[in-house]
Amino acid sequence: MNGTVFVILDAVGDGPPRVPSSPGRNPYGRGARTSGMDFSGAVIDVDGTVVRGDDPIPGAPAGYRRLREAGIEPLFVSNNPTKAPPAYVDRLGAAGYDVDADRVFTAGSVTTRYLREHHRSDDLLCIAEAGLLDQFAAAGLSTTDDVDAADALVASIDREFDYDDLCTAMWALERDIPFIGTDPDVVIPAPERDVPGSGAVINAVAGVAEREPDAVLGKPSDTAIEMVRERLPYPPEECLVVGDRLDTDIALGERAGMTTVLVRSGVTDEATLEASAVTPDHVLDHLGQIDRVIG
Repeated sequence: MNGTVFVILDAVGDGPPRVPSSPGRNPYGRGARTSGMDFSGAVIDVDGTVVRGDDPIPGAPAGYRRLREAGIEPLFVSNNPTKAPPAYVDRLGAAGYDVDADRVFTAGSVTTRYLREHHRSDDLLCIAEAGLLDQFAAAGLSTTDDVDAADALVASIDREFDYDDLCTAMWALERDIPFIGTDPDVVIPAPERDVPGSGAVINAVAGVAEREPDAVLGKPSDTAIEMVRERLPYPPEECLVVGDRLDTDIALGERAGMTTVLVRSGVTDEATLEASAVTPDHVLDHLGQIDRVIG
């Protein structure tokens, strides 16, 4: 979700892509490849793949180091819309993962890019937390609380989401304005147990409005794939996507033509895997077993 492979991690920023030192060469390359398939880049999910809460998932830091030692360029891609890439540098660093801000982007990054491309001059009515609104403000996007003046509705995770918010969203969408969701994650991993995510809020709004969103960003959206390709400028067959969720991480890899690796350290259990129409190329208990893929 095939040749030299990229691994994509959960998280990405909005800066320009880094250009490799020579065409088709991995600038992170340091030594011989292993196995019959060479990988140049890896997209790596965050929550449920490398951390749960602020704690590293057992085995995952060693797996991340192994990827780096193999010369595979990492890109963390997260469907958490509430934090910008610099916050992930601190969070991941504290958990034992050395990463720069340009090696991370999030559903907030993806949504901000989409809105700048399609709704730059619109007044946005947002069901969202302060962290996402800060990203919008930094990008020069305009928000409003006026249900009758909004040009588009953006729905995302909001831990204070309530009945009044549901009414506001329903009334705004009665005017047939665009409806955008930040990411499809209905549940997300938390330190003690899984909790509702953006997808739960989006689905609630869609239910009362009796219409589907016009766009849902984050993984596995087209905009997210574009951002991955900009930051990992290698052929798809040279890329890996590693994550714990079938409908986002593995689906993104499948849509992008990359090799997919499901880790069972997050939200996906055996029953979910067996019932899913999305089939990963590899299934591991955790990232620490990545040698089974890269050799």
